[in-house]
Order: sequence, then structure tokens, then C-alpha cells
Amino acid sequence: MSARGSLKGRVAVVTGAARGVGEALARRLAARGARIALIGLEPEALERIAGELPTDSAHWHADVTDADTMERVAREVRERFGAVDVVVANAGVAQGGPFLDSDARTWNRVVEVNLLGSAVTARAFLPALLESRGYLLQIASLAAVTPAPMMSAYCASKSGVEAFAHCLRAEVAHRGVKVGVGYLSWTDTDMVRGADEDEVMRELRQRLPWPSNRTYPLRPAVERIAAGIERRASHVYGQGWLRGMQGMRGYLPGIIAAVGSREMRRFEPRLAATRATRATRAGLVGAGGAADEKARARQG
Repeated sequence: MSARGSLKGRVAVVTGAARGVGEALARRLAARGARIALIGLEPEALERIAGELPTDSAHWHADVTDADTMERVAREVRERFGAVDVVVANAGVAQGGPFLDSDARTWNRVVEVNLLGSAVTARAFLPALLESRGYLLQIASLAAVTPAPMMSAYCASKSGVEAFAHCLRAEVAHRGVKVGVGYLSWTDTDMVRGADEDEVMRELRQRLPWPSNRTYPLRPAVERIAAGIERRASHVYGQGWLRGMQGMRGYLPGIIAAVGSREMRRFEPRLAATRATRATRAGLVGAGGAADEKARARQG
């Protein structure tokens, strides 16, 4: 791929492609001419999406944390399409609430999918990307730049994937592979809508400073990401203002500690009053989280 090459005829792999950012990005990349390999946990949705795309497309049912399965999928994608030019490590889940109240299994699963799943994806597909001198985009988040209370698992995992992608970029650049990091603020997806079902989480988010307290439409964010993939960009921002946050990173921990402590003190009585109820509905948020839990239940 050239530095600013067209995606026409290129093969793009998208994980977490059954809904949200993954689905929308797969559609956008296909509209730009890419052939698409969709990977996710919802085979019916993946089959439907693949059938609706205007370019040659196929789908694979896989858990990104399963190394053996992902190695097999990578081989099959390579055999099916002949090459892999772009990989978007997008699959992710989330959980909200105070760390001390969290279910350890659910908390760990967020880190497993978001961080370890990204590493498994990269390990499986890097050999093909080395052949094509391709591009890997790791989807991170505003959460990697501004870790916030009530989101410890998600913030830890997204900070981790950001660092992982930066390390990987330095390791493979001399072999022709480009690695980018994609940043998104609160974007209108099932995950964000699921998080907003928790009254305290919703109100806490609304009290964040502008512009981080808004929910942004999906389509413009995905357009920016697709354009970044065409440029093989090192950093891609789903919302333009996120670029400016990079220069403030050194100041943010202190600000978040002060503001977050004040807000947690304010919300503690309500958290205490609903602690038992919250414990009974602890789990991954949104329809994507439900799909992950359903898939694990099937595995026993």
C-alpha cells in the first residue's frame, strides 16, 4: 500500500464487526472499494452485513481472545482473499461502576477482550501484513487519554492498547508495516447507549466538561477513521477536538483526580443506596456485551 493509496481492491479485516463502530467502518471501507473480512461473535449479523456490502466480503465467527481460533481465521482469510492489507483491531466491551463494587470476572473480561484480544489479533495477522507491507489500526479511546472514575477496566484496557500499538509501530516500521491508533469520544453505539442505562453513569458523564460530555454521531466519526486508514495514519481522531487533548496529557491526571474525587463524593450516597441492585445486574454493557456473555455461556 502506498502512503496515501486507494483502498480499492485491498483486503481489510475488521474485528467486532457485527455492530457499532466495527459494522459502520466495514460498510465505509467497502464503499471505498475494499474487500472485507468481518470477524465477530454474532454470526447471523455478520452474515447479513457481508451480504449487504457492495464488494467481495466474507465473515468469520471468532472470539478475539482465542489464539488458536484467531490463527485459523487469519490463515483462512489469507486463503480466501489472497492477501491482507489492513487490519482494524476494533473488538471491545465495557463495564461501568466503582472498582470495589465490580464483579472480578466481568472486570477481567474487559481487559481480556480489549487488550489481550488486540494482541491476539495482531499476532495472528502480522505475518500477512508483513507480506503486504500493510497497515494495522488499533482502536483506542478518549479513555486512554483521560482515565476517569467508574471506568477502571475500560480505561486500563484502552490505555494498554494505545501503549501496545505505539510499541508495535516502532518494532515493525522498518519492515514496511504501519501501525495507527484510533481515538473516539462518546459515540452513538450500543455500548454507549448501554452505559447510559445506568442512571449514575449517565449523570456523571453529563457532568464532564464540554466537549467530552456529548454523545457524537457515528457516521462522521467512522468517515474520519476510514480516511485515516487510507492515509495509513499514525493517529486517527473520530472527533476532531480529540487531537488537541494530546498536548494536555501531562496535566490531566491531577485534574481528573481533583474533579473525580469531588464527583465521587457527591454520588456516594446514591451509589450506596443502589449497591445491592447494581450488584445483581453487574455485567458487560450494551448489546455487544450481551453477545460476549452469551458466547461464553455456550462454551460452558
